[in-house]
Amino acid sequence: MVADHPFMVDRSGLPITVTRDAGLDPAWPCVKRIATLAGAAAREALAGRVRPAKLGLVLNLGEPRPGLPEGTSARVAQHLRSALELDGPVDHAMGGHAGGIVAIEAARRLLDSGRAKAVLVGGAESYLDAGTLEWLDERERLHSETNVYGFCPGEGAAFLLLAKGGQGALLEVAQTGFGREANLIGTEDICLGEGLGAAFTALGKASADRILCDMNGERYRGNEYGFAVLRARTLFRDAADYETPAACWGDLGAASGPLFACLAVEAEARGYAKGPSTLIWASSEGGQRGAALLRRPGSA
Repeated sequence: MVADHPFMVDRSGLPITVTRDAGLDPAWPCVKRIATLAGAAAREALAGRVRPAKLGLVLNLGEPRPGLPEGTSARVAQHLRSALELDGPVDHAMGGHAGGIVAIEAARRLLDSGRAKAVLVGGAESYLDAGTLEWLDERERLHSETNVYGFCPGEGAAFLLLAKGGQGALLEVAQTGFGREANLIGTEDICLGEGLGAAFTALGKASADRILCDMNGERYRGNEYGFAVLRARTLFRDAADYETPAACWGDLGAASGPLFACLAVEAEARGYAKGPSTLIWASSEGGQRGAALLRRPGSA
């Protein structure tokens, strides 16, 4: 739920608007928050399942920033490997928003190589660290009464269990696409959607029934999407018919890609999917762009 942070205020002295896990101590630093969130989500993804041999892990965290230092993904990945007693390969990165989709592709490669029989793939994020929030405030990125184009920092984790040719799979990863944007957010350069457009184009001409994306209220992301759509029009039945979970949960950063995939799976499981295919996409602040087309098996 979107609400005021219990004690953090912005430069105007107003409470910072965030979404947070009420079960976590608000004073915890984000590294501890991320490890806790990741552990809970990963265990839930495995709950009630027969654990396969050679179970791997691909983990994505936020890009390095104040409050989230280099090397955090290695620490959290090792914690998960030990806590979950994983016996397969472990891969980790700090790729931000698009990194979760990169992680899905990395998991596919592990499966194709035979190094893993199944892969737990996910992302975890928390912006709720004093250093991170102060950094965002200084860059005028926080949503407030005086900054309607800012975003609401959130926290969360999402994990999927991927297997090759798995029995009873609700969705399959039909295609992934990636690009790199040179004109980054927070700079004077004008983004014309080249990186995201390349990611869309790589998916081919199959149109999507549903679109889930990481737009969070920042003008840059909306402009980027508009230009990218023009570069890959055949992918969209209605490019304006998209869903932005950040409107409800705040920006979940590195958890975005796996979270969107989980939402698509739940729609399929509960019978309210708009159709057999879902497009998910996300844009990292460092320039990485990622998109994936998820499809009901046998619907191609």
